[in-house]
Amino acid sequence: MQYIDMEKYIEYLCIDILTFHELLRLIGPKIEKQHVVRSPIPASTRLEICLRYLASGDNMSSISFAFRVGLNTVSKIISETCEAIWNILKKKVFPEITEDFWREKANEFETQWNFPNCIGAIDGRHMAIVAPPHSGSTYFNYKGTHSIVLLAIADANYCFTAVDIGAEGRRSDGGIFAESKIGHHLINNTCNLPLPRSIVENGSQLPFVLVCDEAFALTSFMMRPYPRANDLNLRQKVFNYRLSRARRIVECASGIFTARWRIFRRSLSTNIM
Repeated sequence: MQYIDMEKYIEYLCIDILTFHELLRLIGPKIEKQHVVRSPIPASTRLEICLRYLASGDNMSSISFAFRVGLNTVSKIISETCEAIWNILKKKVFPEITEDFWREKANEFETQWNFPNCIGAIDGRHMAIVAPPHSGSTYFNYKGTHSIVLLAIADANYCFTAVDIGAEGRRSDGGIFAESKIGHHLINNTCNLPLPRSIVENGSQLPFVLVCDEAFALTSFMMRPYPRANDLNLRQKVFNYRLSRARRIVECASGIFTARWRIFRRSLSTNIM
């Protein structure tokens, strides 16, 4: 398919051939199996199985029939390949956080979304799961489903710059943030935030902030909108509009993520540990 119909290939795996081969080059040595008694499944096929599972949202039985591989083998391949992708790419996708990094993200937000001193937009997204055994209401969320939470910070270009994964669905975004590594670094001022700066000539020194919704607490590094229950004046309404326009980036990023990898559109039957 990759040599006959490129569009169908991209539709099938949600990835182009050049990116596929680059990803295979990076993780191939980690997922290649040794030849002992019989020929192992090639690393390229193992990666295709994993990508198809993530891109299609099909169950493992369907993937097993499509690739003519045993169901248990498919399960192991997906688990091992996902782990290899995370271990290899996490340092490339999430680079070291420095003051220059935050300044670059703030400049992008100011240029593209007209919100100065913004280093990112933060929000939590519920990833639906099949209720784990004996979990009770631990993972039961306000939407009436069981889930774990993806807490993410997105930049102005819809890319995640930091994530915290695995919190129980019953918890609020603010509570998850306060107990996450992201929150601890920000609260303890150990994430290399730049010093406050003025956004206008001879103006007050204003801190760099994340933009969020009402689920988060207002702090020196977290900017939330004015409460909508109160009567707002024009300046406050304009501020809420500007903040909302910057904050929706993280929601759009989550939508792009789940639209591309359709496995996250259905309830995941997986081990939480």
